[in-house]
Amino acid sequence: MRTTKGAARNRAKNRLFKRAKGYRGGRGNLLRTVKETLVRAGVYAYRDRKVRKRDFRRLWITRINAACRMRGMRYSLFINGLSKAGVELDRKSLAEIAVCDPAGFDAIVETAREALAT
Repeated sequence: MRTTKGAARNRAKNRLFKRAKGYRGGRGNLLRTVKETLVRAGVYAYRDRKVRKRDFRRLWITRINAACRMRGMRYSLFINGLSKAGVELDRKSLAEIAVCDPAGFDAIVETAREALAT
């Protein structure tokens, strides 16, 4: 007798449809289209987990650069001065300090200036 996988197949389909909930038209209703869409969505998700890291680093660098230029210093000189001074703050922390604690960022910029002068 031929088996049709009955309940197991229905469960598998329901899992797929649950993941495709909210997709428009056939992308959320038709099995073949749902499978294609979920594969594509997975590819985008995988790729964009990497891209998110790049985007945030760019944002932090832009913020640090703006804060440095307000204090009369270029970003590249600032980072070079920090490395010479032995300050090991990452860009995320520096950007947060620049936005939330301008006085603290002034002190860090001075530290970088002194390290470049010597």
